[in-house]
Amino acid sequence: MLKIDMHTHIMPREMPKWAQKFGYEGFIHLDHHREGFARMMQGDTFFREIEQNCWDPAVRIPDYEKFNTQVQVICTIPVLFAYFAKPEHGAEVAKFLNDDIADHVVKYPKNYIGLGTIPMQAPDLAVKELERIKKIGLKGIQIGSNINNKNLSEEEFHPIWEACQELDLAVLVHPWNMMGKKHMEKYWLPWLVGMPAETSRAITSMIFGGVFEKFKDLRVNFCHASGSFLATIGRIEHGFNCRPDLVAIDNPVNPREYLGKFWVDCITHDPLMLDYVLKLQGSKKVTLGSDYPFPLGDLEIGKFIEDGDFSDEVVEDIFCNSTLEWLNMSKDELL
Repeated sequence: MLKIDMHTHIMPREMPKWAQKFGYEGFIHLDHHREGFARMMQGDTFFREIEQNCWDPAVRIPDYEKFNTQVQVICTIPVLFAYFAKPEHGAEVAKFLNDDIADHVVKYPKNYIGLGTIPMQAPDLAVKELERIKKIGLKGIQIGSNINNKNLSEEEFHPIWEACQELDLAVLVHPWNMMGKKHMEKYWLPWLVGMPAETSRAITSMIFGGVFEKFKDLRVNFCHASGSFLATIGRIEHGFNCRPDLVAIDNPVNPREYLGKFWVDCITHDPLMLDYVLKLQGSKKVTLGSDYPFPLGDLEIGKFIEDGDFSDEVVEDIFCNSTLEWLNMSKDELL
């Protein structure tokens, strides 16, 4: 069975010191302090230590083959989005990251599918980069759950959705810049609580803002099994029904009507929760994701699905069919 891991992250081995070039801080660079490891640094501040599998495509292949996975969809690490940057600088960073991913796809066409990044803070430049992304062979983009605290429903982002439709590019929404992060840093709560809330924020804002009504051919996938959205759809729908004056001001369609209209990955870490997600979404709208190579992900890449009580048809949908539909690809392109 073809197995595609559609939620993985990669970055270039060498990162320019953008802060020195542009004259302000916030950008990540790497300090290769020992063999096979590097420190991600923001200026002089340590952010995270990563291993070689975070930048080396050759090292990754035997790593994921251990779990009978043939293909990874690769995209950048959200901390590299650089949405804070001046528009022209954000565009330069995006181009650098996208070219690195495109190079991996060219060198390993049967092992990697690429998603790009765009300067969402500058929609005009973002659209130009989308056109270039299409030309260099990437299949879509990864974006954050908010853009400098702006919801994805904002009208300024409409040209981006329109371009993704016209260029046949898929969209992956990844949580980042978590709400309340400064107020709940203890116990790793931004990652355990903030991230699921961010993904729900992205979905609800796109639903209530009418994005899926205006751009019906937009193919969007939300990370971490929708975060807290599907788990709280009852509350969200009830709020829509009891306070339409606050909730249904831009879109009169019940949010439950959108179940199965977008994709979510399978990272629940829990077969019971996955079963619930499948009942709401249907197996053709649930994709195999791992969040490789980061430890909060499913680094056994779907083992809990293989060990679970799911039909072969459901497993095949999750492992490849749903991802191929989201990316508008065929198996022949990978075999």
